[in-house]
Amino acid sequence: MLRSQRYRRVVTASLPPSARALTPDEEELIELARKTIDATTDAGPGEDGFHTMGAAVRSGDGRTFTGVNLYHFTGGPCAELVALGAARAGGATKITQIVAVGNHGRGPVGPCGRDRQVLFDYYPGVRVILPTPEGLRSIAIGDLVPLATAWSFEGGSEMA
Repeated sequence: MLRSQRYRRVVTASLPPSARALTPDEEELIELARKTIDATTDAGPGEDGFHTMGAAVRSGDGRTFTGVNLYHFTGGPCAELVALGAARAGGATKITQIVAVGNHGRGPVGPCGRDRQVLFDYYPGVRVILPTPEGLRSIAIGDLVPLATAWSFEGGSEMA
């Protein structure tokens, strides 16, 4: 038996109750994110680049906004955060859906931990499109941040 086989752990997790199949609006959002990164990536296949992820968000009034990541060794902003900033700059105060995809046909991908916390803090009702063992699903952000703490100026971090 190979060492990697001996220590491999199989994790089987069921999807949270909020997980559901994608709506046509969510499918459209994936395509918008894909078109955005395909038009703006600076990396060829197999190359590193500064812009390799694209994101799209839908506001409560149905408008869409996009963004791309800005890689930097100090931890540049992810595409999701750039798209959220663009939405806010465009006057959107409520975000209902978000997705990120990689360049060259990669993705959708789930948000990193920092992005999950930002989404949970600012848009607790947002649905995130991400891959699961059952295919692409839309999941409520609260189900992606188990035992989350919400942050406020008044109370700091408190159990949500």
